[in-house]
Amino acid sequence: MAGSILNRDAFLSNIANQLGRAPKTELTKPIWQYQPQDRVLKDATKDDLVAVLEEQCKNINTNMLITNTANLAADLQAVVDIYGGRSVITWQDERFDHFGLSHMMHTQWPQTNIQLYVWNETQPEENIRQAEKANIGITISEMTLAESGTAVLFSDKHKGRSVSFLPEKSIILIPKSTIVPRITQAARWISKKVQNGEHIASCINFITGPSNSADIEMIPVVGVHGPIKATYIVIEDQ
Repeated sequence: MAGSILNRDAFLSNIANQLGRAPKTELTKPIWQYQPQDRVLKDATKDDLVAVLEEQCKNINTNMLITNTANLAADLQAVVDIYGGRSVITWQDERFDHFGLSHMMHTQWPQTNIQLYVWNETQPEENIRQAEKANIGITISEMTLAESGTAVLFSDKHKGRSVSFLPEKSIILIPKSTIVPRITQAARWISKKVQNGEHIASCINFITGPSNSADIEMIPVVGVHGPIKATYIVIEDQ
Protein backbone atom coordinates (compact mmCIF):
# COMPACT_ATOMS: atom_id res chain seq x y z
CA MET A 1 0.00 0.00 0.00
CA ALA A 2 1.36 3.43 -0.97
CA GLY A 3 2.11 5.83 1.86
CA SER A 4 0.36 9.13 2.50
CA ILE A 5 2.00 12.55 2.17
CA LEU A 6 0.77 15.08 4.72
CA ASN A 7 0.64 18.85 4.09
CA ARG A 8 2.31 18.47 0.70
CA ASP A 9 0.31 21.16 -1.10
CA ALA A 10 0.82 23.75 1.63
CA PHE A 11 4.54 22.96 1.79
CA LEU A 12 5.04 23.26 -1.98
CA SER A 13 2.91 26.41 -2.19
CA ASN A 14 5.09 28.04 0.45
CA ILE A 15 8.24 27.22 -1.53
CA ALA A 16 6.68 28.55 -4.75
CA ASN A 17 5.68 31.80 -3.03
CA GLN A 18 9.19 32.26 -1.71
CA LEU A 19 10.50 31.83 -5.27
CA GLY A 20 7.92 34.28 -6.62
CA ARG A 21 6.15 31.87 -8.93
CA ALA A 22 2.89 29.97 -9.10
CA PRO A 23 2.96 26.42 -7.75
CA LYS A 24 2.87 23.63 -10.31
CA THR A 25 0.01 21.18 -10.00
CA GLU A 26 1.13 18.68 -12.62
CA LEU A 27 4.47 17.38 -13.80
CA THR A 28 5.25 15.71 -17.10
CA LYS A 29 7.62 12.80 -16.84
CA PRO A 30 10.63 13.49 -19.11
CA ILE A 31 11.48 11.18 -21.98
CA TRP A 32 15.23 10.79 -22.07
CA GLN A 33 17.05 10.41 -25.37
CA TYR A 34 19.29 7.69 -23.95
CA GLN A 35 17.85 4.96 -21.78
CA PRO A 36 20.64 2.45 -21.11
CA GLN A 37 18.64 0.95 -18.26
CA ASP A 38 16.38 -0.60 -20.90
CA ARG A 39 18.96 -1.32 -23.55
CA VAL A 40 21.43 -3.38 -21.54
CA LEU A 41 20.82 -7.06 -22.38
CA LYS A 42 17.50 -6.06 -23.93
CA ASP A 43 17.33 -8.96 -26.39
CA ALA A 44 19.03 -11.56 -24.19
CA THR A 45 17.35 -14.95 -23.85
CA LYS A 46 17.22 -16.79 -20.54
CA ASP A 47 20.18 -18.88 -21.67
CA ASP A 48 22.07 -15.69 -22.49
CA LEU A 49 21.30 -14.32 -19.05
CA VAL A 50 22.52 -17.51 -17.39
CA ALA A 51 25.80 -17.15 -19.27
CA VAL A 52 26.13 -13.51 -18.18
CA LEU A 53 25.38 -14.48 -14.58
CA GLU A 54 27.93 -17.29 -14.69
CA GLU A 55 30.63 -14.94 -15.97
CA GLN A 56 29.79 -12.31 -13.35
CA CYS A 57 30.03 -14.91 -10.58
CA LYS A 58 33.73 -15.15 -11.37
CA ASN A 59 34.06 -11.47 -10.47
CA ILE A 60 32.18 -11.68 -7.18
CA ASN A 61 33.96 -14.72 -5.70
CA THR A 62 30.85 -16.88 -6.04
CA ASN A 63 30.61 -20.49 -7.17
CA MET A 64 27.77 -21.28 -9.54
CA LEU A 65 26.35 -24.51 -10.85
CA ILE A 66 23.42 -25.25 -13.13
CA THR A 67 21.05 -28.12 -12.45
CA ASN A 68 17.46 -29.25 -12.95
CA THR A 69 14.72 -30.30 -10.56
CA ALA A 70 15.59 -33.99 -10.99
CA ASN A 71 19.22 -33.49 -9.94
CA LEU A 72 18.76 -30.57 -7.55
CA ALA A 73 18.76 -32.61 -4.34
CA ALA A 74 21.98 -34.42 -5.24
CA ASP A 75 23.69 -31.21 -6.35
CA LEU A 76 22.62 -29.35 -3.23
CA GLN A 77 23.89 -32.22 -1.09
CA ALA A 78 27.24 -32.05 -2.89
CA VAL A 79 27.62 -28.34 -2.10
CA VAL A 80 26.59 -28.88 1.52
CA ASP A 81 29.23 -31.62 1.79
CA ILE A 82 31.90 -29.38 0.25
CA TYR A 83 31.01 -26.69 2.79
CA GLY A 84 31.46 -29.16 5.62
CA GLY A 85 27.85 -29.98 6.48
CA ARG A 86 27.38 -29.89 10.29
CA SER A 87 24.58 -27.34 10.64
CA VAL A 88 22.15 -25.71 8.21
CA ILE A 89 19.53 -23.00 8.70
CA THR A 90 16.77 -22.38 6.15
CA TRP A 91 13.59 -20.43 5.70
CA GLN A 92 10.15 -21.84 6.29
CA ASP A 93 9.45 -21.80 2.57
CA GLU A 94 7.05 -23.99 0.61
CA ARG A 95 9.33 -23.76 -2.40
CA PHE A 96 11.71 -26.26 -0.78
CA ASP A 97 8.89 -28.79 -0.99
CA HIS A 98 8.07 -27.67 -4.52
CA PHE A 99 11.64 -28.41 -5.58
CA GLY A 100 11.57 -31.84 -3.90
CA LEU A 101 14.07 -31.00 -1.15
CA SER A 102 11.99 -31.48 1.99
CA HIS A 103 12.63 -35.21 2.40
CA MET A 104 16.38 -34.81 2.13
CA MET A 105 16.49 -31.82 4.45
CA HIS A 106 14.14 -33.08 7.16
CA THR A 107 14.75 -36.83 7.03
CA GLN A 108 18.12 -37.63 5.48
CA TRP A 109 20.16 -34.80 6.97
CA PRO A 110 19.40 -35.62 10.63
CA GLN A 111 20.40 -39.23 9.90
CA THR A 112 23.79 -38.05 8.63
CA ASN A 113 24.44 -35.71 11.58
CA ILE A 114 23.56 -32.52 9.71
CA GLN A 115 21.59 -30.37 12.09
CA LEU A 116 18.74 -28.54 10.35
CA TYR A 117 17.00 -25.52 11.81
CA VAL A 118 13.99 -23.93 10.10
CA TRP A 119 13.19 -20.29 10.85
CA ASN A 120 10.37 -20.10 13.39
CA GLU A 121 8.47 -16.84 13.82
CA THR A 122 7.51 -17.76 17.40
CA GLN A 123 11.14 -18.03 18.55
CA PRO A 124 12.91 -14.80 17.54
CA GLU A 125 15.84 -15.14 19.93
CA GLU A 126 16.40 -18.79 19.06
CA ASN A 127 16.32 -17.90 15.36
CA ILE A 128 19.25 -15.53 15.78
CA ARG A 129 21.16 -17.97 17.98
CA GLN A 130 20.78 -20.72 15.40
CA ALA A 131 21.75 -18.40 12.54
CA GLU A 132 24.88 -17.31 14.39
CA LYS A 133 26.09 -20.86 14.96
CA ALA A 134 24.98 -22.32 11.60
CA ASN A 135 27.66 -23.35 9.15
CA ILE A 136 25.40 -22.91 6.10
CA GLY A 137 22.38 -20.75 5.30
CA ILE A 138 20.11 -21.75 2.41
CA THR A 139 17.71 -19.28 0.79
CA ILE A 140 15.80 -18.91 -2.49
CA SER A 141 16.02 -15.89 -4.78
CA GLU A 142 12.87 -14.05 -5.80
CA MET A 143 14.60 -12.35 -8.73
CA THR A 144 18.19 -12.53 -9.90
CA LEU A 145 20.15 -9.80 -11.72
CA ALA A 146 22.45 -11.28 -14.35
CA GLU A 147 24.53 -8.15 -14.95
CA SER A 148 25.68 -7.79 -11.34
CA GLY A 149 25.24 -11.35 -10.08
CA THR A 150 22.73 -10.20 -7.48
CA ALA A 151 20.07 -12.31 -5.78
CA VAL A 152 16.98 -10.49 -4.52
CA LEU A 153 15.71 -11.97 -1.24
CA PHE A 154 12.34 -11.08 0.29
CA SER A 155 12.23 -11.31 4.07
CA ASP A 156 9.09 -11.86 6.12
CA LYS A 157 8.06 -13.61 9.32
CA HIS A 158 8.93 -16.99 7.81
CA LYS A 159 12.09 -15.84 5.99
CA GLY A 160 14.49 -14.12 8.33
CA ARG A 161 17.20 -12.01 6.76
CA SER A 162 19.74 -13.40 9.22
CA VAL A 163 19.70 -16.71 7.31
CA SER A 164 21.70 -15.06 4.53
CA PHE A 165 23.84 -12.84 6.80
CA LEU A 166 25.09 -14.79 9.82
CA PRO A 167 26.14 -18.33 8.71
CA GLU A 168 29.71 -18.77 7.44
CA LYS A 169 28.56 -20.03 4.04
CA SER A 170 25.58 -19.12 1.89
CA ILE A 171 23.75 -21.21 -0.71
CA ILE A 172 21.15 -19.40 -2.78
CA LEU A 173 18.80 -21.35 -5.02
CA ILE A 174 18.05 -19.43 -8.21
CA PRO A 175 15.12 -20.54 -10.39
CA LYS A 176 16.16 -19.83 -13.97
CA SER A 177 12.79 -18.19 -14.59
CA THR A 178 13.68 -15.45 -12.09
CA ILE A 179 16.79 -14.22 -13.92
CA VAL A 180 16.47 -10.74 -15.46
CA PRO A 181 19.07 -8.42 -17.03
CA ARG A 182 19.62 -5.88 -14.23
CA ILE A 183 18.23 -3.89 -11.32
CA THR A 184 15.94 -1.93 -13.68
CA GLN A 185 13.64 -4.92 -14.03
CA ALA A 186 13.69 -5.67 -10.30
CA ALA A 187 12.79 -2.08 -9.37
CA ARG A 188 9.89 -2.04 -11.82
CA TRP A 189 8.66 -5.43 -10.61
CA ILE A 190 8.66 -4.28 -6.98
CA SER A 191 7.05 -0.95 -7.92
CA LYS A 192 4.27 -2.75 -9.79
CA LYS A 193 3.55 -4.89 -6.75
CA VAL A 194 3.23 -1.76 -4.62
CA GLN A 195 0.94 -0.10 -7.15
CA ASN A 196 -1.26 -3.21 -7.24
CA GLY A 197 -1.60 -3.13 -3.48
CA GLU A 198 0.24 -6.43 -3.01
CA HIS A 199 1.93 -7.29 0.25
CA ILE A 200 5.65 -6.48 0.03
CA ALA A 201 8.36 -7.97 2.18
CA SER A 202 9.34 -5.99 5.26
CA CYS A 203 12.95 -6.17 4.10
CA ILE A 204 14.30 -6.68 0.58
CA ASN A 205 17.96 -7.64 0.35
CA PHE A 206 20.06 -7.36 -2.80
CA ILE A 207 22.90 -9.81 -2.21
CA THR A 208 25.87 -10.05 -4.54
CA GLY A 209 27.93 -13.06 -3.55
CA PRO A 210 29.77 -13.36 -0.22
CA SER A 211 30.51 -10.40 2.02
CA ASN A 212 32.98 -8.04 0.33
CA SER A 213 34.67 -4.79 1.25
CA ALA A 214 37.32 -2.62 -0.38
CA ASP A 215 37.13 0.34 2.00
CA ILE A 216 40.82 0.27 2.89
CA GLU A 217 43.12 1.27 0.04
CA MET A 218 40.66 -0.29 -2.45
CA ILE A 219 41.90 -3.77 -1.54
CA PRO A 220 39.04 -6.32 -1.75
CA VAL A 221 38.49 -8.38 1.38
CA VAL A 222 35.96 -11.23 1.45
CA GLY A 223 33.96 -12.17 4.54
CA VAL A 224 34.11 -8.91 6.49
CA HIS A 225 30.51 -8.74 7.71
CA GLY A 226 28.76 -11.83 6.36
CA PRO A 227 29.32 -15.23 4.69
CA ILE A 228 32.86 -15.92 3.54
CA LYS A 229 31.74 -18.32 0.80
CA ALA A 230 28.71 -18.36 -1.46
CA THR A 231 27.27 -20.69 -4.10
CA TYR A 232 24.43 -19.99 -6.51
CA ILE A 233 22.52 -23.05 -7.74
CA VAL A 234 20.60 -22.19 -10.90
CA ILE A 235 17.58 -24.46 -11.39
CA GLU A 236 16.21 -25.17 -14.86
CA ASP A 237 12.57 -24.66 -13.95
CA GLN A 238 11.05 -23.71 -17.32
